[in-house]
Amino acid sequence: MQDAVTTPKAPAAQPKIVSRNVTKIYSTLAGPVTAIDDFNLDVAEREFVCIVGPSGCGKSTYLRILAGLDTLSSGSITVRPGVDPKKPLNSVVFQEYAVFPWKTVIENVAFGLQMRGVGEAERLATARHWLERVGLSKFANYYPSQISGGMKQRVSIIRALANDPEVLLMDEPLGALDAQTRIVLQDELLRIWEETHKTVVYITHSLDEAILLGDRVIVMSAHPGRLLETFHVDIPRPRTVDTMNTPRFAELRGEIWALLGKEVTRAMEMQA
Repeated sequence: MQDAVTTPKAPAAQPKIVSRNVTKIYSTLAGPVTAIDDFNLDVAEREFVCIVGPSGCGKSTYLRILAGLDTLSSGSITVRPGVDPKKPLNSVVFQEYAVFPWKTVIENVAFGLQMRGVGEAERLATARHWLERVGLSKFANYYPSQISGGMKQRVSIIRALANDPEVLLMDEPLGALDAQTRIVLQDELLRIWEETHKTVVYITHSLDEAILLGDRVIVMSAHPGRLLETFHVDIPRPRTVDTMNTPRFAELRGEIWALLGKEVTRAMEMQA
C-alpha cells in the first residue's frame, strides 16, 4: 500500500509589527511611574488593529514608541520594512488637526512627499488624487483657517496616506470631532482602508469605533497598561456605519465591555 502524501503547510506570514515585553517607565518627582508593563503584540501585514483601554493606560504612549517619538525602557519593537526602501516605515495621524496653517490644503497633503524629495509635479498630482478621493478637490487652494474641523482631519489623514507609509499609526484621529462628522469620517476610513489595505494601528476611546473599523480589538488594562485580551472582530467586510445596528455588533460590544468596563471602573477608583 502506497504511503499517503501530505502537502506541507505554508509557513505563517511574518508579522509586520512585533512588540515584545514593551515596558515604559517615566521618572517623576514622586519617583518612577510605569506607564506600560510587559506589553506584547503582533500585527499582521494589511491588518487593522484597534487598541482600547481606560484613560491613562498607556495606549498613546505605546503608539508614540511605535512611531519613534518616544523610547522604550525595556523590551523591543520591530517593524518589518517593505520592498521599497523609499517608503517611510510609518506615518502618524493625531487627534489634533496637525496641519500647517501657512500652507494650502494641497500643499499640506503633499508635504510628506516634499520631505522625501519627490518632484513638485508628481507630489501635487498625488495630492490631487487623494483630495478627489475624499471630496476636497475644490478646497485644494484654501488655507486651513478657511475649512471646517472635519475637513482639516481629512487633510491630516490623506497627507499620511499620500506619503504611502508601510504602517499607518492613528491616535484618536476622530476624537475631537462632533458626533455627526465622526460618523461620516468613520465611513470614509472604512472605504479608504478597503481600497488601500494599509497596516493600521488605531487608538480610540470609542468601543463602537474599534469594532466597526478593526480586524482585532486589543483591550489594555488600567494603569500600568498591559494586554488583557484580544477580540477578533468576526463581522464580514466591507462594513458601513449601518453595521453598528446588527445583532453581532451588539453582541461583540457586550462581550468587550464586560471586560473593559471593569478596567474603566478600576482606573477611576485609582484616581479618586
